[in-house]
Amino acid sequence: MLPPQRTPSPEFSPLAIGEDLAPLPAYKSAGTATVDFSGLLADPLKLHEDLAFGCGGQTWPAGIVLAKHMLRYHRDDMRESRILELGAGGGLVGLAVAKGCLVENPLIITDQEEMYSLMEHNISLNGLESKAKAAILNWGEPLPQDIAAIKPDVILAADCVYFEPAFPLLLATLSDLLRLCPSATIYFCFKKRRRADMQFLKKAQKMFRVAEVVDEDRPVFSREGLFLYTFHAL
Repeated sequence: MLPPQRTPSPEFSPLAIGEDLAPLPAYKSAGTATVDFSGLLADPLKLHEDLAFGCGGQTWPAGIVLAKHMLRYHRDDMRESRILELGAGGGLVGLAVAKGCLVENPLIITDQEEMYSLMEHNISLNGLESKAKAAILNWGEPLPQDIAAIKPDVILAADCVYFEPAFPLLLATLSDLLRLCPSATIYFCFKKRRRADMQFLKKAQKMFRVAEVVDEDRPVFSREGLFLYTFHAL
């Protein structure tokens, strides 16, 4: 069952957060980490991180928040869902869902070509070849034919708001996915780092039905400048 949803309360609104509250994360050296998402995965996820592939090559905080939310609230209700992750980086969110949730259809994790080998590596590292597939998806371009064919109805996007020139491209891809499957749900988590990030949210609110998602960790991650929403077609 889907958790209840509500619009942002004033004290947690990202529009009210100061520009300096959410600095960029410290960069990590290459290596392989294990993540159990506060015990939500009995068998921890192994994730290789390497910034040589780009900024998506390391774990970013919104990915942890979104992965924990999906494991906590949607472990059993996505059995027949067609799941797609956008801007997957190394695949943290999508692979956590593939590993810890009951899903019958292979989950597709996507990013730009530079991230493809890292996504493939992390799929193999966790033995998830039968449950997850890597694919290239460039925001703002027509959806790849194989992705359009499956009509994803659950879209995961974490920490995709970080580069202002890409905002219209990301919005275009989100719009394309909701046109493809008007009943789809987009789970969208981001960390406010700059004032410009709020322009993305304001534009999204004009294009989609946006609702803040209830989560038991919300009081903690909100104070760290992290926000979790669902987007639906108007």
